[in-house]
Amino acid sequence: MVQIERTVASPQVMKNYFIGSVLSGGGSSPGVNASAQEWIKMVNQFQRDALSTRLGIPMIYGIDSVHGHSTVYNATIFPHNIGLGATRQVKRIGAATALEARATGIPYVCRDPRWGRCYESYSEDPEVVSSMTEIVTGLQGDIPSTSPKGVPYVGGKTKVAACAKHYVGDGGTVNGINENNTILSRHGLLSIHMPGYSASIIKGVSTGFVITDWEGLDRMTSPRHANYSNSILRGINAGIDMIMVPMKYKEFIDDLNQLVTNHEIPMSRIDDAVRRVLRVKFTMGLFENPLADETLVNHLGSHEHRELAREAVRKSLVLLKNTNSMLPLPKKGSKILVAGAHADNLGYQCGGWTIQWQGQSGNNATVGTTIMDAIMNTVDKQSSQVVYQENPDTKYLQSEGFSYAIVVVGELPYAETEGNNMNLTIPEPGPTMIKNVCRAVKCVVVVVSGRPVVIEPYLKWIDGLVAAWLPGTEGQGVADVLFGNYGFSGKLSRTWFRSVDQLPMNVGDEHYDPLFPFGFGLTTEPTDDSN
Repeated sequence: MVQIERTVASPQVMKNYFIGSVLSGGGSSPGVNASAQEWIKMVNQFQRDALSTRLGIPMIYGIDSVHGHSTVYNATIFPHNIGLGATRQVKRIGAATALEARATGIPYVCRDPRWGRCYESYSEDPEVVSSMTEIVTGLQGDIPSTSPKGVPYVGGKTKVAACAKHYVGDGGTVNGINENNTILSRHGLLSIHMPGYSASIIKGVSTGFVITDWEGLDRMTSPRHANYSNSILRGINAGIDMIMVPMKYKEFIDDLNQLVTNHEIPMSRIDDAVRRVLRVKFTMGLFENPLADETLVNHLGSHEHRELAREAVRKSLVLLKNTNSMLPLPKKGSKILVAGAHADNLGYQCGGWTIQWQGQSGNNATVGTTIMDAIMNTVDKQSSQVVYQENPDTKYLQSEGFSYAIVVVGELPYAETEGNNMNLTIPEPGPTMIKNVCRAVKCVVVVVSGRPVVIEPYLKWIDGLVAAWLPGTEGQGVADVLFGNYGFSGKLSRTWFRSVDQLPMNVGDEHYDPLFPFGFGLTTEPTDDSN
């Protein structure tokens, strides 16, 4: 029933406390740029420690694979879920993520983009979210026709156990504040927030037990961890089966034992929780094959998976404005300005939950292609010139004679509460750069963000506007569509507001007056390469 962070796990801890699960918290890895082999060595050692106990029950290793196996260096980082929602396709991505996770060892509805976890949701629309639970079968495998529905299923050694997270209503909190109260009717709860979970269960999502979030029991009180024993009592008796402690495991185990001894938590409740956890371990095949398969290491960051991610990026891009058919852009005979810090920053285009919990800036955290590199790879090098200026001034813009500009701006990386944002403005110098560049040169603005942001004040100067979301490591997919190798096809999975004063605003609301409505997205056709 106890899940602990890998940094406090040791052979003695695993054996003496019969630890049932170990996890990597956000950004927790066996070392900087750790290889697949290093991950395998660590996970297998924890597993051997668990198997050496009296009962020999294998442990489950948990990790957040939010958009690919994203804690691991050189893994394929797919677009975050808000971008995948624009594609309406995820099953193959789930299968690729499962393989990369095996090479080393998610359905809620976001109703308010001010929420710091909005990019982890596929859509504001429960039907879209339900359809995207196809990722469960990608991660776990297709359920055989003879298998009962609603029963956990994992289809072999190349698949993993998926987790339907976090909890019903999590994406509907007041003002989009992370871990705030969700206030709505029972009908609203069941019709808006429940369908994704129901669909996941029907597809055999393997977490057939309830697990807390990081220090979830601690956060039942204010201040945190006050009257911890009572939080354990209430939580376990309410039906929690596994507790992400994750550090103070000794205190938790001592308090839990005391509560059971005093008959405040019945042994039948403990048996019920253990039965649920064991069922998942059996379903995963951990008793038969507890150790990692080293023959899968070459799947991590494979060419096949990167091509799949590149395809996902292409399909996730949403074209919001295209004055005078500005897009697709010509590859030949042009002097092209590329501006904005997000154009040449792999960390920015991947966002949070990438190597580190909060993400990071720069191009050295993992392996991938920036949007700038992708542009350079795409244009005709003989007849076109590409100039990168992170923040060009007006004098420079007027003197260089650019054919057109690509301005790439957006949000800085964030995750969870750190991403709560009540104004949703693009950080400076983004807005000023849009005004300066787009008033001087024909321009396409590419917005790299985990949600819709304030854009209406600048729209009059923009010729082409593209929502690129958080595309991940395969920035080549952005250039593929900007320059017409493929057409735009993505559709908004979230309503794009005019002003934050309208929020929350979702499709179907009585007073629905968006800048771009749910499902909006202009299309283009591929162009000839001689363009």
